[in-house]
Amino acid sequence: MESLSFLVVGKNTDILQTLQRIIENNEGWKAEIMSDEMHCQAYLLEKPVDVLLLSSGLEAAFEKEMKIFARSLEKRVEVIEHYGGGSGLLKSEVYTVFPELSI
Repeated sequence: MESLSFLVVGKNTDILQTLQRIIENNEGWKAEIMSDEMHCQAYLLEKPVDVLLLSSGLEAAFEKEMKIFARSLEKRVEVIEHYGGGSGLLKSEVYTVFPELSI
């Protein structure tokens, strides 16, 4: 399995910790979680990731801003909006963005 790095942003700490655990149950996948939107862009500039996972509780304006920002970075960051549905749905969303991983 190819390695992937995630930045998971949302407002519910319990959900963020669950998402981190689900992501890191996949070999080679690593997740950092963040509930403070103010540091999100700086984090992406300092520590490039493969996936920006937007979770629950975020304002629509922030989500829009982060999608634009993530796509403008030198190393393209894929954005996944994940608002629940379990580990199967999350994997499906990742495989949709990275179809080569589902082989």
